[in-house]
Amino acid sequence: MPNAVPEAAQSWLVTIAQLPVEDPASRMRVLRTLESLGAAVMREGAYLLPDSAENRRSLDALAEYATKSGGVVHVLHVAAITGAQSDAFRRLFDRSARYEDLIKTVESLRVGFGQSDPSAISRVLHKQRRELESIAALDFFPTQARARAQEALAKCEAEVKKLLFPAHAKTPLGPGESLLRRTWATRKPLWADRLACAWLIRRFVDPEATLKWLDKAEAVPADAVGFAYDGAHFTNTDTRVTYEEMLARLDLAKNPALAKIGSIVHFLEVRGTPVPEAAGVQTLLQGALRRSPQEADLLAEAEKTFDLLYDAYFEPVRR
Repeated sequence: MPNAVPEAAQSWLVTIAQLPVEDPASRMRVLRTLESLGAAVMREGAYLLPDSAENRRSLDALAEYATKSGGVVHVLHVAAITGAQSDAFRRLFDRSARYEDLIKTVESLRVGFGQSDPSAISRVLHKQRRELESIAALDFFPTQARARAQEALAKCEAEVKKLLFPAHAKTPLGPGESLLRRTWATRKPLWADRLACAWLIRRFVDPEATLKWLDKAEAVPADAVGFAYDGAHFTNTDTRVTYEEMLARLDLAKNPALAKIGSIVHFLEVRGTPVPEAAGVQTLLQGALRRSPQEADLLAEAEKTFDLLYDAYFEPVRR
């Protein structure tokens, strides 16, 4: 939750630190802790924070640690002050420049609308969302810059969501159309959703499938079943990524293991409800990307990850 000091609160905590030069590890830990608390540097060895119960507890713990490490830390309470001195102290905590940098980054992503993969833009936005939260957590005296950053990020997220989940209808399959021994096509670059779809196709839908990875401007083969791109036979809907849509339309959603994998793929592509295993799967897929010179190699590596996930989640029916 963003940290903000009430307007009427004008008292401060001044930390005077004398740290042992012969113990660089302890010295660095103290300095990093002060930085993580959002302390402003008044001068070498003197740090300022607004007075709050949380900051007092943190600084008392830091003083105890520094003393045990051979240093000396004094935490002084400065009574309420007003006027120019109060304004000068507040300016030490102005986060406006960081908010403005974040706004520039978010606005620059618009250049990729219609050009870059929306899921890639979504992942960058997620990082910016975390950055906004980290800035706000140490923004003791919020200004309009925070509101502008929140508005810019929310607006961009809403626009990217429309790109991820297009409103127009997908290309339908023909009545009774067979999905066996078909050519299945998607577009580059490959990431969680497209890789999971390809794994699902070869493992549960069409074991003899021929997979094609198309460049952005490359025409889709006339007889191919398209997946995970705008206008494909299987694509994102208003609430589901393509993998989840395939599960629903191919009557595979009843399989709990496949559905669990779907929740991971959904989070990796468009975020939403956090899934504990998603971080590990993301790391494995990133490693596969780095070691795979071709798309076929990448899929082979990704299939190992999805196979292991399925085996971990699958529970045989008890008779």
